[in-house]
Amino acid sequence: MHGFANPTRFLRLARLLTGPLLLVGLSVAGGAMAYGLFAAPAERLQGETVRILFIHVPTAWLGMGGWTAIAVASLAELVWRHPLAGIAARAVAVPGAVFTAICLLTGSIWGRPAWGTWWVWDGRLTSMLVLLFLYLAYIALGSAVEREGASSRILAIFGLVGAVNIPIIHYSVLWWNSLHQAPSITIGKSAMAPEFLWPLLIALAGFSLLFGGVVLARMRMILADAQAEARLRRMAEEA
Repeated sequence: MHGFANPTRFLRLARLLTGPLLLVGLSVAGGAMAYGLFAAPAERLQGETVRILFIHVPTAWLGMGGWTAIAVASLAELVWRHPLAGIAARAVAVPGAVFTAICLLTGSIWGRPAWGTWWVWDGRLTSMLVLLFLYLAYIALGSAVEREGASSRILAIFGLVGAVNIPIIHYSVLWWNSLHQAPSITIGKSAMAPEFLWPLLIALAGFSLLFGGVVLARMRMILADAQAEARLRRMAEEA
């Protein structure tokens, strides 16, 4: 892991991986969504609304996974002072927020025919909304830290504290009386029929590759901005 702590070495690898991750991710996720829209059969209980799961479930998992990545990177920054950890956490925040917002939007679209309403203050929905607010607060705090030149440890601590919400989201359907259905996929078993399970896993893989490509692209952008700022500062000092 520390072998990639050198920004030059990391950038060399990131340039190599960003394009393929984005292209393959778009192709795989697009194919899975096309299957969901045009080829997947109607589900026995959910009918045609089941088609939305091929985007709703992957974006939900990656919204949660994004904050988990922020927490891990924040821990690496606080404990091991990994030079790229803070940059990685900041790079994850925007795509994590976008995926969380898409999850909430598609869940609301699914909830209208399933529950008869666009929104309920259900444990799962509410905790997922809290996750979106955490992302937005993290992005705003990151901008303030960068603008004011404050310590990035503040942002890392916020990333760790916010991770408390992840198990709440995961277990909300078990802890409270919830309208949201219980998990259909758990470790080692699945309650889903194969014609839905395998395309869903393919969609998750595609969205994950896309997510990874966006994060690498954002890390490269943040590093480029930092290098440009350092170069301008040196020029100002020499003038």
